[in-house]
Amino acid sequence: MDRDEPAGRPTAEEIERLFVGPPPRYTRLQVAEVAGVPQALTERIWRALGFATLADDAVAFTDADVAALRRVRDMMDSGLLDERTVIRMTRALGQTTARLAQWQAEIMIGAMLDPGRPPTEADMAAVMATAQRLLPDFEQVLVHVWRSQLAAAGTRLLAITDMNEEVLPTRLTLAVGFADLVSFTRVSRELDEYGLGELVEGFESRAADVIAAHGGRLVKTIGDEVLFTAAEPRTAAVIALELVDTSGRAGPEVRAGLAYGPVLPMMGDVFGTTVNLAARLTAIARPGTVVVDGEMAGAVEGVPGLEAHRIRRRPARGLGVVQPYVLRGV
Repeated sequence: MDRDEPAGRPTAEEIERLFVGPPPRYTRLQVAEVAGVPQALTERIWRALGFATLADDAVAFTDADVAALRRVRDMMDSGLLDERTVIRMTRALGQTTARLAQWQAEIMIGAMLDPGRPPTEADMAAVMATAQRLLPDFEQVLVHVWRSQLAAAGTRLLAITDMNEEVLPTRLTLAVGFADLVSFTRVSRELDEYGLGELVEGFESRAADVIAAHGGRLVKTIGDEVLFTAAEPRTAAVIALELVDTSGRAGPEVRAGLAYGPVLPMMGDVFGTTVNLAARLTAIARPGTVVVDGEMAGAVEGVPGLEAHRIRRRPARGLGVVQPYVLRGV
């Protein structure tokens, strides 16, 4: 393919050559043998990355795959990682990069192609040419951001352990918050696909900006809902109030729920009763309000600019009757 003016619609082979490099040379049996990694482990790694199991005679692996497997073998031989940890790390890498790649591809296609008509061969070739030019820079930025995120994760853990020297890295005490768009189902029926996409992306973008600005962590987004955490209750309270305020001015109203307590961090997510309670409190909250549990209310008592007011007790599915509080900024 010419670097500046690609000839036409790219083939699957051209796409793989652009992003992966030289064409494949090995079958799944050969790649394991050449790398010196047991066949069973090689297949587990491949599945953990999210790729389908291939036929024995399918030539689909490159020298880069061999090099990656050898790195895994060296880490295991050195005793730094055991097989279970390797598979868990591989699954984290596969799921995260799969979503990242899909998301970035959709952004590029959306930016370069006219959504009102089918793409021509020239359109697809232009996307490929742009990807070819941007790929080296994207790769460098990706590694830099990943390292920066590792540093941020380590810093957050250090801050949490500084607050409580007895905390275990597998069970942290955090403020957990949910925020969701009110009447999302009704609003979504009134919009076409593009309008719905803009609504969801706008909400997620505002939420991500607010959470990052105050030093919280955006755990995940689920369409009309975001889940975030913060080491300090005050930080979570400020985030929730700002999310409700900014989103209400920019689109459909938002409601939020906060709980403070022990959580189990796993697979980049958080689990436990505290997380479930935050979700139930969000369901209790009226549009444009933030509802918190007793632990959060107690933690922000006396904090300038924040007030928590007791409201009537409510049943919360799976948790019995809870005592909620409405959080307000003053």
